[in-house]
Amino acid sequence: MTAKIAYDDVEVGAELPAQAFPVTRATLVQYAGASGDFNPIHWNEKFAVEVGLPDVIAHGMFTMAEAIRVVTDWVGDPGAVVEYGVRFTKPVVVPNDDKGATIEVSGKVAAKLGDNTVRVDLTAMSAGQKVLGMSRAVVRLA
Repeated sequence: MTAKIAYDDVEVGAELPAQAFPVTRATLVQYAGASGDFNPIHWNEKFAVEVGLPDVIAHGMFTMAEAIRVVTDWVGDPGAVVEYGVRFTKPVVVPNDDKGATIEVSGKVAAKLGDNTVRVDLTAMSAGQKVLGMSRAVVRLA
């Protein structure tokens, strides 16, 4: 695969299509099985509350993975991501109901770098709170 976005066609400030990602308790169980992270804060409400959390929370790496999907969907090639990093600022609380939680992610081209790369800054929100800080990806474009 190769990036479907051309470097010359991108301007600083360009917004990537925003996306919303649903998260349910079932999603967390599936992610735990795939990742091997069975920490009870991600599936056991009683335990999560006992350790001071408001409820079960999504895995940080799951949240991070959902956020970068905005970039990989935009560029058309997951291999185009050269760097990616975040700070975990707030947990994504996932209630035990039919709705669960939603992670809302938007992105903007923050800088054009050399070698056909751009820096994309992401904003990830859930329940009105910013859940990732300093969420940035460097992407190599066509």
